[in-house]
Amino acid sequence: MTDTTDLNDAVAATDTTVATAPAIHHTAFGDGTPIVLIHGYTVDHRVLLPLEPAFADRPGWRRLYVDLPGHGASPRLPGPTSAAALAEALSGWIEAQVGGRPFAVVGQSFGGQLARAVTARFGEQVLGSALLVPVVRWGADRDLPEESVVERDEDLLARLPAADRDLFRYVMARHTGPSWELFQRYVRPGWEAHDRAAAAELEADFLLPHWPEHRAARHRGRHLLVTTRQDALVGWRDQLALLDHYPRMAAAVLDGVGHNPQVEAADTVRTLVGRWLDALPR
Repeated sequence: MTDTTDLNDAVAATDTTVATAPAIHHTAFGDGTPIVLIHGYTVDHRVLLPLEPAFADRPGWRRLYVDLPGHGASPRLPGPTSAAALAEALSGWIEAQVGGRPFAVVGQSFGGQLARAVTARFGEQVLGSALLVPVVRWGADRDLPEESVVERDEDLLARLPAADRDLFRYVMARHTGPSWELFQRYVRPGWEAHDRAAAAELEADFLLPHWPEHRAARHRGRHLLVTTRQDALVGWRDQLALLDHYPRMAAAVLDGVGHNPQVEAADTVRTLVGRWLDALPR
């Protein structure tokens, strides 16, 4: 389930990185219908780049990988950072970047919560969403599985700096050399780049004031939910409640994978995302 495809050459050759109000940088690939890809907390757009091969034989998608304010290349918001403030900033950016065109959205972890807010706000303009281990509940309200490790290389872990080791063990289910290489390529760069002060503010105000679905009509676009049994951050049971709000949502619960399924189980997730893309109205 491990994918070691090196995207660096393709990224260097084809992407463009720009900043637009409200100071959100994004990396763009391809042309056609926009699809906005939203990363999680304290990482950046690079954590979603393993999805790129899903578009290789699916032309006609303009992929917009955002760096949320305070993450990656995007400066923090001028005011306090909260889930609601980031949702508002992201919505304003989408209005400026996408206009009135139909678009799709992908969200991972905290970005999954924002993708839900985007779907509720833009309604039928959204063709559908792919939610990868999305945040639904937080804190003591989370229904988390018992901590489990699928595979562990004790010698590797002993050689890692403590800070890297702790984060690696927390977000990956396989503590092995290949997994460490993937972590270094797709997860660690965003972690090193994020704004620590803004992240602390966000952690204190991490959930939207209400479930986005509770103030919007049931969305009848095509949707995908991917969760994992070894996710120690958001779990998998709470996310199944989303099925009641999206009548055309397919769901997959992966085993042997942690909080970054698009990294640890790239081939499987790309297959699921590819099927979702094929089902979207164009």
